Amino acid sequence: MGILTSQTTRKALKRTAIEGMRRACRKWAPPPRMSVIEWADRFRWLAPEESATPGKYRFDKTPHLIWPGGPLEALDDPNVVEIVGRKSAQVAWTSGVMGNAIGKWIDLDPSPILILFPKAEAAKQYVAEKLEPMIEATPRLRKKVDLRSRKLQQRQDFKRFPGGFLKMVGSNSPASVKSTPVPRVAVEEPDDCNLNLRGQGDSIKLAKERLKTFRRSKIIIGGTPTIKGLSAIDAELELSDKRIGLVPCHECGQAHALSFEHLHCDEDPHYFHEVYGKRRPETAFYVCPHCSAIWDDHQKNANLKRGRWEATAEFRGIAGYIINELYATFHGSRFEVLMEKKLQAEHAASNGNIGPMIAFTNSSMGESYEYKSNAPKTDDLEKRAEPYAELTAPKGVLLVTVGVDVQGDRLALLIIGWGRGEESWRLYWGELPGNPIDPHDPVWSELDKIIATPIPVDGGAQIAVSAVSLDSSDGNTSDAVYTYVRDRQRFNIMAIKGASIDSRDREIFTKPAQSADTTQDNTKAAKYGLRVYIVGTHKAKTLIDGRMRLTGSGPGRMHWYSEIRADYYEQVTNEVLAPHPRQPSKMVWQKKAGRRNEALDCEVYALHAARSLKTHLLRDNEWDQLEQQLLQPTLFTTEQAVAPVPRRAASRGRGTRSRVG
Repeated sequence: MGILTSQTTRKALKRTAIEGMRRACRKWAPPPRMSVIEWADRFRWLAPEESATPGKYRFDKTPHLIWPGGPLEALDDPNVVEIVGRKSAQVAWTSGVMGNAIGKWIDLDPSPILILFPKAEAAKQYVAEKLEPMIEATPRLRKKVDLRSRKLQQRQDFKRFPGGFLKMVGSNSPASVKSTPVPRVAVEEPDDCNLNLRGQGDSIKLAKERLKTFRRSKIIIGGTPTIKGLSAIDAELELSDKRIGLVPCHECGQAHALSFEHLHCDEDPHYFHEVYGKRRPETAFYVCPHCSAIWDDHQKNANLKRGRWEATAEFRGIAGYIINELYATFHGSRFEVLMEKKLQAEHAASNGNIGPMIAFTNSSMGESYEYKSNAPKTDDLEKRAEPYAELTAPKGVLLVTVGVDVQGDRLALLIIGWGRGEESWRLYWGELPGNPIDPHDPVWSELDKIIATPIPVDGGAQIAVSAVSLDSSDGNTSDAVYTYVRDRQRFNIMAIKGASIDSRDREIFTKPAQSADTTQDNTKAAKYGLRVYIVGTHKAKTLIDGRMRLTGSGPGRMHWYSEIRADYYEQVTNEVLAPHPRQPSKMVWQKKAGRRNEALDCEVYALHAARSLKTHLLRDNEWDQLEQQLLQPTLFTTEQAVAPVPRRAASRGRGTRSRVG
């Protein structure tokens, strides 16, 4: 009996040990190797908050996501570093591409993940409407991410899970974007992201910098384009292999990329509608460009299941996808609905309201709207260059001002000579490399030298700078700017900031408002003993744009020397007056995506400095007095440099020289 008991005990202990080993193996075993498509097909669930058809996730509504060479396949391709989607609405990019990628990464391939949104509010909306519902609905994710845990320091914009975390930030926060290095980054709606993050550069590029230390990094960028030439997603797509979705026809078998030019509807000669005219959008149909076969919505959706992606450009590590709403299978994207949107947009445009057409082009066609601009071409400007030397003032220059744009690693400056009627001559365009954040960096001394160096005038005299406007809008460099300006205010050196986008009627130059009680002025500038001038940038850029088109000599004409640095022409034309992306009725100056515009900013600042001297109000006799001030020293010496000061400026107690040694 004792022997049997002993044998039973040994068997029980053995079974317990084996089961313990199995549990340990299951716990410590590496995650199964699985593609994003396989993971979503097996484990992903949809919550009522994120889908009209909650339940098990299925790809039958979004077949374009799993075509050969599609975005989900690219996520698992080690040769693909970046996935770019220039998309319309209703194509399931956020949920189907970014959502499935994040879900699979959290579950099977954990790491730190950063998602960049245009604003912090957009991040909160994504968490509440998509991320947390996905986690709650998907059992495997619910086990990994404890949304209620305080011990893990879970926040609305920060979710920790075993092996990593998910951080969601707004593009308007430098500290958040320039965060801890991560191997995976996703960017939502790049066209709405901040492209000049407090003077530190493009927030998307800053986010990409987080990937540098990882060999197998991955970035997802998806968004709807806005204005052609200004669109960030267009700029990203240009670097990709530009894959188009080819859909075969059920009649002839020939495949093509779906296009709105093949969407039509019947016309009824006995019918008239105030918006649609004789057209009947409820009869909308699609025509195959190869065999002219008619497609209805059901046939199109069936054809979509046999589609494929095809690259149209060289692959260099970036897979790009061009997707419009014709690829959507949802009820709200039927031919009839799309035709109604198209006809409504055309009708509004014919009555002078281009807002609906911009929205249709962006959100349904998935294309950037080409706003017609008659801005001068860089080649035309270059042909108009004149043969005078750099840092030499041609005849007609009676005043000199400087505009300085402060960047994180350099100072850009433009020296302009002014004459009667605000005719102007570019005398110098260049940059001073350095660390402007540090008020003791040599770059500030170099700026002093340039401003203090007299400029020879045609005829033997020399002229000094009369006013300087120095950008102080970057929060990182503003301390150094204020330190520099504080000791030089008497030389008419001003700290400036551009007016907000809503201040389009602000004058180019206005005096800073005086505080009624200086003890209550808690601005950073006030602590340095100075007040910041606000520049009417909209009016300044509009004025410069108009003057740039004028040719010849005379009031308002702009001149530049033939040896001016080549990038001046592109930078000074790198902004266009176009409809605001979210308020199409408002025309605002916008920088072209991925391009620099420091030369234009310096033009604005130098004009502001000139307006501080009332150059636009000076009468002929006052210009005569300036000319006499300039020529008088030549009777005695050719070594004295004079900064002429208009009588109106002198009456305000401004200094007569810009000596800043």
